[in-house]
Amino acid sequence: MSTADPTPQVTRSEGETEVRVAVDGVAMVRLLGPQDRFLKQIESQFPKVSVHARGNELTLRGEQGQVEAARRLVAELLQMIRNGQDLGPVDVGSSARILEGDPTSSPSELLGQPILTARGKAIRAKTLGQREYVDAIDHNTIVFGIGPAGTGKTYLAMAKAVQALQRKEVSRIILTRPAVEAGSGSATCPAP
Repeated sequence: MSTADPTPQVTRSEGETEVRVAVDGVAMVRLLGPQDRFLKQIESQFPKVSVHARGNELTLRGEQGQVEAARRLVAELLQMIRNGQDLGPVDVGSSARILEGDPTSSPSELLGQPILTARGKAIRAKTLGQREYVDAIDHNTIVFGIGPAGTGKTYLAMAKAVQALQRKEVSRIILTRPAVEAGSGSATCPAP
């Protein structure tokens, strides 16, 4: 559990649990998202939990196991915001999946470490797969990243390269492209 985890007020009745979480020091719009998009996303992750926001307090009501899971997700999202991260829909979904897979892990620690900061914007891994990719780059000399287009392979590799350049771990970055277009079906390179 994170250090800034708010102390919830818990009420239990027959088969239903109600938890009230005070959200102090964080603007509710940062937690709930524009037009309550993140709130709706939390409710869709936990269908047996109803989430109500009033002032600076969230009330989670429903089945005990799901209420506790939703409370942990809210606590992690609050910690991410306090760490200076701007939440997006991907962060809410990724955090929920990480907590579902390993309740002892902390998404705010896994996804919160910035790789590079430029013009006030931090570049960081947004999913557990991206975090594993960045860790592989840190621990190996050569890493081959394969996967669907648009998943951040080149973006994160370039961020790590710039980070290494800024730290003076390398003296230059060399960009290369394959000699054959991807998907052309030919395994040989054309003669120069």
